[in-house]
Amino acid sequence: MLVFWKARLVMLAVPKTGTTAYAHALGSMASMVVSDPPELKHAPVYRYNRFFRPMFDKVGGEMELLAVIREPVDWLGSWYRYRQRGFLEGKPTSTRGMSFDAFCDAYAQGERPPYANVGGQAKFVEPRPNGVSVAHLFKYENQSGLIGFLEERLQTTIDLPRENVSPDRDLTLSGETQAKLRRKCAADFEVWESAR
Repeated sequence: MLVFWKARLVMLAVPKTGTTAYAHALGSMASMVVSDPPELKHAPVYRYNRFFRPMFDKVGGEMELLAVIREPVDWLGSWYRYRQRGFLEGKPTSTRGMSFDAFCDAYAQGERPPYANVGGQAKFVEPRPNGVSVAHLFKYENQSGLIGFLEERLQTTIDLPRENVSPDRDLTLSGETQAKLRRKCAADFEVWESAR
């Protein structure tokens, strides 16, 4: 999570949406960089609302939230590839030895096994009953729009490095699994389609 106090902007770190690269590119400009623990670095709207917003409100700072959402199948592909890495081998969160189709099928189940328990983007950006919501929602695939917005808002030029890139893997899905994901994860597709 990046907090830009003067610009009254908080960039939430939705996992697997390139926010590590933005943290490296903009961290020196940020008033606050939350990089640990992961539960705060990747604080969703509900956690931001509970822990960070009250603190900012006390010092007179009404902040706007920005988040990046990735096309849901591509987002799952990034998780699947990330969890193929050697340091997870033998752990319940590893996807080694399984196909992307099997991973996505498990993700679309009601009770997900540990390797497919990666949360959901729609839940991450879900507005709160008190009105706290993401004001600026960008598609991961619209990097030029996101960079343009940030450059204008922060009055800077951004040179974005490639960071935390997962290894290439076969991301083939059966028609049945694609349909199941669209049905079971409809909210994630709707949120992504609503972003700019």
